[in-house]
Amino acid sequence: MGMIQLSDIHQIYDGPSGPVEALKGIDLTVAPGEVFGVIGRSGAGKSSLVRTINLLNRPVRGSVRVDGRELTALDDAELRAARQGIGMIFQHFNLLASRTVYDNVALPLELAGLRPSDIQARVEPLLELVGLTGLRDRYPAQISGGQKQRVGIARALANRPKVLLSDEATSALDPETTRSILALLQQINREFGLTIVLITHEMQVIKQLAQQVAVIDHGRIVEQGAVLDVFTRPQHETTRSLLDDIAPQALPESVLARIRALMLDGGSQTPQLLRLAFAGDDAADQPLLSQVIRRFGIDLSIVHGQVDEIQGRPFGSLAVLARGAGESVASAVAYLRGAGVVVQEVAHV
Repeated sequence: MGMIQLSDIHQIYDGPSGPVEALKGIDLTVAPGEVFGVIGRSGAGKSSLVRTINLLNRPVRGSVRVDGRELTALDDAELRAARQGIGMIFQHFNLLASRTVYDNVALPLELAGLRPSDIQARVEPLLELVGLTGLRDRYPAQISGGQKQRVGIARALANRPKVLLSDEATSALDPETTRSILALLQQINREFGLTIVLITHEMQVIKQLAQQVAVIDHGRIVEQGAVLDVFTRPQHETTRSLLDDIAPQALPESVLARIRALMLDGGSQTPQLLRLAFAGDDAADQPLLSQVIRRFGIDLSIVHGQVDEIQGRPFGSLAVLARGAGESVASAVAYLRGAGVVVQEVAHV
């Protein structure tokens, strides 16, 4: 059973021109302790989706279960209590300007009725966790955007939740600060086993932090799976478009021009352009190209490529020109696929 289970979620808003269906039959399961990313373009429905998990947005139809409880069946008092187990961090921090860093983190504990001594015992370790002990008496206007988000994270953890929702929490931050915030969330997930649902429009964020990903488009989940699988085998056009931000699917025109020239000079054997995508240690660590050259007697020329990492595991893509007898090239392609490499035979350049 998942920590979070959404079944047949529909959400409708009143728009200027009539009802707007923001979510259209969403089914989603997030395992305990998992970092689950939901990615989509602006207006795709991802923020509506994350706010459904804690019923900040109540769906017009469907079931929302968190930690085994059906939230839509709870009364107001029960729902308030259940929300203490669901922390949330926001794009624009949502800090109270009139309260210090310490007092912002303490706020949910004050609302829960804890004694000052118990609040202090909980807030001070959180400030140390997020690296803000020395700024405890500063006000939001006196700290940076990244520091404000660290306050937001500490506040979200104050009630010791089992689930943390992140709604575009890094999109207002610069790249370096974003990496530090994502590293902090990764540490929190690892140390506390916290289940994190991460809403974003940036594949870089998914690449650094998430283990599973769902792609949302026009209110529907169009693709989901393990991040490595989705990155190397994108099935939906929206996914491929989003991946262009970190791993462009189209070859640069200068590379295409060079490929065309090489293919024209191929002699009696016209080279075949192959796109190779691989992920994980098995495919990356093997000398597959040299094995293919020796085993099948073909030539391979790398014309374009890039290699990156997802949470310490390599993934990448190469464009290669294969020269050799047709049967030999076909056997080489089959061999590469058997070794876990995704091979696309490009017919037109």
